[in-house]
Formats: sequence, C-alpha cells, structure tokens
Amino acid sequence: MSRKTPIASTAPMRLTVKQISEKIGVSTATISNAFNRPDQLSIELRSRILKECEKLGYFGPNPAARSLRTGSTGVVGVMLAENMAYNFKDSCAIEFLEGVASVLDEQKKNLLLMPGRKEFYAQSSLEAIPDRYIIYGPPRDLELVKRIEAQRKPIVTVDFSLPNHLALNIDNHRGAKESAQKLFAHVKDDIAIIGLRLTVMDKFLRLDNHEMNSYDLSVSRQRLEGYLEAAAESGIKIGTDHIWSTPHSTWNEGVKAARNALMSTPVPKGLLCQSDQLALAALSVARELGIRVPEDLKIIGFDGIPETIRSHPTISTVQQPSFEKGQLSAMMVLEPQNFTSRILPVTYIERESTRS
Repeated sequence: MSRKTPIASTAPMRLTVKQISEKIGVSTATISNAFNRPDQLSIELRSRILKECEKLGYFGPNPAARSLRTGSTGVVGVMLAENMAYNFKDSCAIEFLEGVASVLDEQKKNLLLMPGRKEFYAQSSLEAIPDRYIIYGPPRDLELVKRIEAQRKPIVTVDFSLPNHLALNIDNHRGAKESAQKLFAHVKDDIAIIGLRLTVMDKFLRLDNHEMNSYDLSVSRQRLEGYLEAAAESGIKIGTDHIWSTPHSTWNEGVKAARNALMSTPVPKGLLCQSDQLALAALSVARELGIRVPEDLKIIGFDGIPETIRSHPTISTVQQPSFEKGQLSAMMVLEPQNFTSRILPVTYIERESTRS
C-alpha cells in the first residue's frame, strides 16, 4: 500500500502595509494611523480602512517587527520563583498577581508570566520579549536573573533584593518576631517551627545542621531569624531538631511536616508556621491526633490569606498586603524614576488558635 504524499502548506503570505496601501488607495502612514493613532483620522475614514483591511486579511502591523523597530513590546514580564502552576495554588501569589494585573489593565499593558526554572528556557529566549520585569521571589535558577540583567531593562524585585535595582519587600523579620513574642506570652517551652525552603536542599527535612539559604535572598530565613531573636530575648531555646523545612507551601507538605512535629517528644505546645497554608495543615493534623487547639497547642501562621478566617478555630497570623504589593510593584516597574526601594509593614492578627 503506497503512502500518500504530504500536502505542502499553502498558507497565504502576509501582505505588507505597502501592498495594502496600494490596494486601498491611501498612504502607508494613513493605514498606520488607523491602527495606532486613531485620533489622527476621521471616524468615517478609519472605519473604511479597517473594513477594507479585514477583507484583505490584514489586521495591523506585525507586533514582533514593530517591537524591533521601536524597542517596545508593551509587555511586562513577571518571573516567578516556581513553575507557573504552583502560583495558581498559592493564595498570596494569586492576590499579588491580581494586584499587578489591575495596574497593567489600567495602563493597557500586557502581562507575561515566566517560570523561574532554567529548563523552560533551554531552547527559547522568552526573557527577551518583555520591556521590563517584576521578579517575584528569587528564581530557583539565579542564572536567569543574570540573563535578564544583561538586557539592561527596568527590573523590580519582590521579596528579595538585588544590587542596583528597585526592591519591594515586606518586614518579614519584624512580623515574625512580633508573632513569636505573642506566642511566648502564652507558651514558655516546647516550641516547634515549620519553615518553608529554609535550606539549599529542595526537599523536606529537619533543619539540624543543613546549610541554610542566604538571609538576603530568603524570606523564610528572615522569618526564622525573627522567631529565634524573639526566643533568645525571652530566654526560650528552640533547637534545630525542632525546626522543619518544607520545599513547598502546600497542604501535603504541611501535613507531612506537622505530623513529624506533633508526633515528636515532647509534643509541642506552640507551633510557628511560616505560611498560613502550613498552619492550616497543622491544624488538621492536630485534630486528627486529638490535640486540642488552642488548649493543648497554639498555632500561628504567616501571610493572612482568607482561608485563615474560615477555619475552625480561626488562625492567628501575620497579615501581609499581597494585593497592594502587586499593585505597587507594577507601578514601580512602569515608572521606576518615581520610586525608591520600599519595605511594607505587616500586621499581627490574633485569632482563636492562640487565645487562652
């Protein structure tokens, strides 16, 4: 049986603006104005040109070619610390991106989400498309940051800092320290910590003697130092054998960490969690093990996501302004000349999980 010969593509060639102008009978400048500067033409003339162009299959200048000529794409890239799917499961990331999008919508700018892992860029130069960048958390592969910096375009870093670039952070150290102080007012010993990406190793582990991430590049390290500073000032010792590090702020990772913490000896009376998602998972495990919250165990989270209000008991937490942080980062990257680096305040909110 003979094979059929593949049919060659017969897609029509895209018409140039010069060819369109000849067919319609107007100048190339008039056609350009119809798409890019409508205020330069009468409503009737622009309408006629757009209808004629549509009939000819022409829908405006090629964006890629135009960006090469003008050096502008109208795209703001948001490089994520994780892969893209993870950020759609994280309430803080969702609120942050909503804040970014609200400003870009208003300014008629486009948004390009970019995963922070180098395997996504092995055969692509995706990072060359945006005019400017928001880097949301340090990417797992820091060489991506160097590739972006090499383009000499505006950059705003969020939740970490880079030399010579605008940075937007929250006061992680102070927020964590204050929340620990609130806990230590009720609990004087048997404290455990469930951390998030505290070490350079991308896996679940007890902290022990593992190498920790840099203070400047790690929100979690800043929160841990806040906890430990409060403990030292209160005369409370928290050993590394009572600190766990999870690779992701997810329900499953939180459950795993909480089971390890709450089944250790002695059983903790206070639990500091570096995200609300981890705190909610710990609350579920405590219920499963018959540990009463807050009578036997007091739990504090961090972030202030909406789910903490809907849980029972409700979770005490450190509220950060994720939506406003997204808005401000977008304003900073669009008009960097009008801003300086900033640290946003956070607020401790006491709820049922720590009340006596």
